[in-house]
Amino acid sequence: MELGLVGLGKMGGNMRERIRRAGHTVIGYDRNPDLADVQSLEEMVGRLRGPRVVWVMVPAGAATQATIDELSELLEPGDVVVDGGNSRWTDDEKHAVELGIKGIGFVDCGVSGGVWGLENGYALMYGGTEEDVAKVQPVFDALKPEGEFGSVHAGKVGAGHFAKMVHNGIEYAMMQAFAEGWELLEKADSVTDVREIFRSWQEGTVIRSWLLDLAVNALDEDEHLEKLRGWAADSGEGRWTVEAAIDNAVPLPAITASLFARFSSRQDDSPQMKMIAALRNQFGGHAVEAKK
Repeated sequence: MELGLVGLGKMGGNMRERIRRAGHTVIGYDRNPDLADVQSLEEMVGRLRGPRVVWVMVPAGAATQATIDELSELLEPGDVVVDGGNSRWTDDEKHAVELGIKGIGFVDCGVSGGVWGLENGYALMYGGTEEDVAKVQPVFDALKPEGEFGSVHAGKVGAGHFAKMVHNGIEYAMMQAFAEGWELLEKADSVTDVREIFRSWQEGTVIRSWLLDLAVNALDEDEHLEKLRGWAADSGEGRWTVEAAIDNAVPLPAITASLFARFSSRQDDSPQMKMIAALRNQFGGHAVEAKK
């Protein structure tokens, strides 16, 4: 099939390549002309045959809204817009209504895989009608990991980003647990090789995981994380997860505590946040701050 892809950054660029490897045509647009296949959204839409599918991979909020507003003036009834960024699920409902007035479909898709997705595939959680999802299915199949799992039609519009939000909230808590354990091991006088303890956990333990593997990678690069400042950002999805828990009266003590722990990193050079920063850089290529 043919796909228009808006936003060719760290994830979008790799997604374009993976979709092309599956034999599909991707026409990409980015504000950086060195990355783009076309020079405008109008040119991109003009080169696609209907019914068109346009996948948006730009920052959540104003950038996504502006892109969808422009696409709504360029696309035609029967076309579909996919928001694959980290938008809030409530924005999805708004976008679906705005596009639906013009007969344009909308699918929200939570995407996980970071900088490793090109080779390993991307976990996909998407929401929308069966009809709209079917128009995008070949792209979902191209992006997902090999095997039976890694892709799910989570429900109606908003369900995909809601599922990805919860996924990221769980990720916060898991990273915080590894970080706390690492700091405690580093502080213990009797422990002489924290890095190799982490490495030993990669086989035969109940906490073995990709995050553990990435922690070992980070420690191999900087054994005591001395090059990093103990500062970690929160992308917004951790906050949204806690807010949704409050709205639904669901207790989330571990996820909430992990979010507040990141706030503490804004005040001090937190050892735990060095590990959080290192893990975020390993799986997503997120920026880190060097220790001054």
